[in-house]
Amino acid sequence: MPRCSKRTRSGAPANGDVLPGATAIEEHHHHKRSRNSSSRRHSKAEDTSFSAKKCIAWFKEYTTASEPDILGPEGMEKFCEDLGVDPENVVMLVIAYKMGAKQMGYFTQEEWLKGLTELQCDSVHKLQNKLEFLRSLLNDPYIFKAVYRYSYDFARDKEQRSLDTGTARALLGVLLPRWALRGALADFLARAPRYRVVNRDQWCNILEFSRCVDAQLTTYDADGACQYASMPL
Repeated sequence: MPRCSKRTRSGAPANGDVLPGATAIEEHHHHKRSRNSSSRRHSKAEDTSFSAKKCIAWFKEYTTASEPDILGPEGMEKFCEDLGVDPENVVMLVIAYKMGAKQMGYFTQEEWLKGLTELQCDSVHKLQNKLEFLRSLLNDPYIFKAVYRYSYDFARDKEQRSLDTGTARALLGVLLPRWALRGALADFLARAPRYRVVNRDQWCNILEFSRCVDAQLTTYDADGACQYASMPL
């Protein structure tokens, strides 16, 4: 049957002829799609880049006009809230370690920029995406040991040479929450009047004790090669 050249009710030619202006319309949509695709690619590239200026602007969200270069306790609370992380979560200790922060509850602008430049994070969203990676670092025994030792000076009252036992107990709860003997050691530290502070050697030896001695103390040897803290359980 010969094709009919009449238009259909929709206005399109029945014989496949192109409507006037249709080519231009199609080209317009093609260019629009290309621009959108290019814009998406550009946005993706921006998401993976790092801006020190943006990072510092983010830092300023947590500081005050009187102390613009110090993120203090109130700012730290808001920072943790924005991250969706409890302040006592061990990942916050890892973040502080990455920054080389010198005092618990405070980040200087220099510390902030150092740590977040290494992590390539200039927004809360980017740091949130790094949280699992930061937690996973603690699976490496050498990194865990470094973070554990770092925590001593980080949490210590800078007017004291040693770590008070209350802070030590809290830190052990963060760093060694599943250690079977942690509760017994914490109780001992709370009850023993002669132990008001934990010195650096004792703090380091507690970690070695937790690694070398089982929950029943069957592997404990006070005179052995592995010397532990002078705080009997």
